[in-house]
Amino acid sequence: MTEDDRRLVDAVLGNVPGAFERLVREYQGLCWHIIQRMVRQPEDTRELCQETFLRVHQCLHQYRGDSALKSWIGQVAYSVAKRHLEKRRIAIVEPLGDEDDGASLLDQISDGFDLETACADAEIAAGLHEEIEALPPLHRTLLTLYHLDEVPIVEIARITGLAEGTIKSHLFRTRARLRERLQARMGVTA
Repeated sequence: MTEDDRRLVDAVLGNVPGAFERLVREYQGLCWHIIQRMVRQPEDTRELCQETFLRVHQCLHQYRGDSALKSWIGQVAYSVAKRHLEKRRIAIVEPLGDEDDGASLLDQISDGFDLETACADAEIAAGLHEEIEALPPLHRTLLTLYHLDEVPIVEIARITGLAEGTIKSHLFRTRARLRERLQARMGVTA
């Protein structure tokens, strides 16, 4: 935990006027992004963000500082969104294909797919955006956290509670799925 995180947590726990509001301002973007990527409903996202910060306020005394405050709050947001989807019986993940395709971990990490290059052309970018939005909530969230928000895998693991290898596998399979769908849109045969 950084010194800034410690000061902010101590101020909130000490009921310093304006401290909790500062915490909310600091992390509301992260909270919104995680929840919106999971649930995709602005009304639900607003409500779930409020629920997240209520839980943060209620449970902040349990924060041990083992990870960055950002990761801890992201984990609370992810849990709130996941619980919301489970209550509505919305699957957060779907199989993307054969789970044992023999790909090594090295192959999974460096599959050669460059998301930024794929976004270079506006038509491809529009198709990519549509395909990302069609992904199951977990895959969409992992992909955007890693590639668009540039959150390191170790931080995504803290937020989601998933093993780093599981995250890498999901990213690999999701990129492969996007590549196939974009190629099909463009009439490219492999």
